[in-house]
Amino acid sequence: MPISAEIEADLPFLTALRRDLHAHPELGFEEVRTSEIVAKLLDEAGIKVHRGLGGTGVVGTLQVGNGTRRIGLRADMDALAMPELADRPYKSTVPGKMHACGHDGHTTMLLGAARHLAATRGFSGTVHFIFQPAEEGRGGAKRMVEDGLFELFPCDAVFGLHNMPGLAVDEMAVVAGPQLASSDSWRVTFRGTGTHGAKPHLGRDPITAAGTFLSSLQTIVGRVVDPLQPAVVSACSLQAGDPKALNVIPDIVEIGGTARAYSPDVRDQLEHEIGRLAEGTAAMFGIAADYGFERRIPPVVNDTNATERALAAASDVFGEKVVTHFPPSTAGDDFAFFGQQAPGCYVWLGNGPAVDGALHHNTAYDFNDDAIGPGVAFWTRLVERELAAG
Repeated sequence: MPISAEIEADLPFLTALRRDLHAHPELGFEEVRTSEIVAKLLDEAGIKVHRGLGGTGVVGTLQVGNGTRRIGLRADMDALAMPELADRPYKSTVPGKMHACGHDGHTTMLLGAARHLAATRGFSGTVHFIFQPAEEGRGGAKRMVEDGLFELFPCDAVFGLHNMPGLAVDEMAVVAGPQLASSDSWRVTFRGTGTHGAKPHLGRDPITAAGTFLSSLQTIVGRVVDPLQPAVVSACSLQAGDPKALNVIPDIVEIGGTARAYSPDVRDQLEHEIGRLAEGTAAMFGIAADYGFERRIPPVVNDTNATERALAAASDVFGEKVVTHFPPSTAGDDFAFFGQQAPGCYVWLGNGPAVDGALHHNTAYDFNDDAIGPGVAFWTRLVERELAAG
């Protein structure tokens, strides 16, 4: 199915919009300028606008005809706290902030679909355009849900889209089952007794204990979790002692990291086993351990029926370029909280070759503007199929 002439005609405007958003990145819950633009464009298209969910969230509602089915389409708006190092005409104007994951493109594509659907009105039912703040680890989806998103805007199904470097811009991956892992944080503090580095026998060394713990940590995935169940445990932060005092064994070592899984059982297992290792290591070295596990984001698991319907829409747009076998990612996305409220499907839209800094969260990353048209066409076709006029 070729991209319609109406969508093609809007692409110069949408490309300029995407680049403007890229040049003015805002972090989670700080998307004031972005949400103003989103609300203004929705209102100008004749779409009812609701603001304030999750602080800076925006929901546009378009009801056409007498259809009773209601669906939600989600785009994230926030940027990342990192510098943009690549030089381009629309480079970030805000030091230390950049759109390094393509949320500028996601926002643009959903706005393009909203504008097109408001103009053509080729469906019967209700579509909620959900512009979410703070996807990048700050809990925007959960905040929107807690603020009453699905009570105010009930959905029979909800859909998310993310760009994917490595897929061509005329490709889309639509797969049932796990798409993204749970994303949880853990912290361990080993409390020993500090002493002179030349007299370790007079203290209780938490650094040696931490080394043993870190080397043992990978046995959780390698020897405890079922080998057929994917899981990740990574230590990502280690703080101990003072580099200016290399003859002092400190009292405390603080370690933090992440744990990822696709199934609730493995998620539970990771929480238990990290704590078990920490306590066992502390007991072995005669010190104390404090342990905390923070459940941040559940896994994203595509509903089978919703995926079948998304696949049909993707096939209309991408034809034989639809990918139905695509490996899940161990990254996380809080779209998972939406998927807990209604049957959900999360799809991957190609962003072109994953080379020359095109990877997510890279200081040279940029959303591929050639993907805007296909993304708008997919969202449009999905609504027309989900809310087919009688």
